[in-house]
Amino acid sequence: MFAAIIRSSLIRLIPVGMVMLALQRTVFAEIQVSGVIVQVVLAFAAAAGAAGGSERGAVAGFTLGIMFDLVEGTPVGSTAIAFTLAGVVAGLLALIAADPQWWLSAIFVGLGAAVGEAMVPVVRIFIGEQDPWPSQMVKVVAVVAIAAVVMSPLLVPLGRWCLRIRGPEWKAPAELPPV
Repeated sequence: MFAAIIRSSLIRLIPVGMVMLALQRTVFAEIQVSGVIVQVVLAFAAAAGAAGGSERGAVAGFTLGIMFDLVEGTPVGSTAIAFTLAGVVAGLLALIAADPQWWLSAIFVGLGAAVGEAMVPVVRIFIGEQDPWPSQMVKVVAVVAIAAVVMSPLLVPLGRWCLRIRGPEWKAPAELPPV
């Protein structure tokens, strides 16, 4: 069992997630675009989904969401649901192309982050929070999605590394015999 944990992607995902959480709580808490805090951990969960598919995106999103809940003090699992959905949606969209270009992956990450951010108030309704809907929800989702698109060229390769995904190897085309 210990060997399985060592070989799993959690060995890389948890420390990188801790760094992302530290950046979220310090640097990105101060960087606000139109009064909206940029969600780098959510973008990383969506990037892991775009890099590794829906199953790996779900695992990464759930792990990062649990870590986020433990740091923020929210009920454990509430943010994990939204982050899991972000990873799953980005991973399902990545099925469109076998090896998507960087700009297509960026779109998948942005859409996954948008779904994850839109699910946060829905989850807050289920846990019984008062007034879970922000007054400008459309602006919040748009800013988070655009920020995820901008950060995706850095986060998708990082997610690929954390999930131990090797890129496709380029092979020279075989020479055809003379006709």
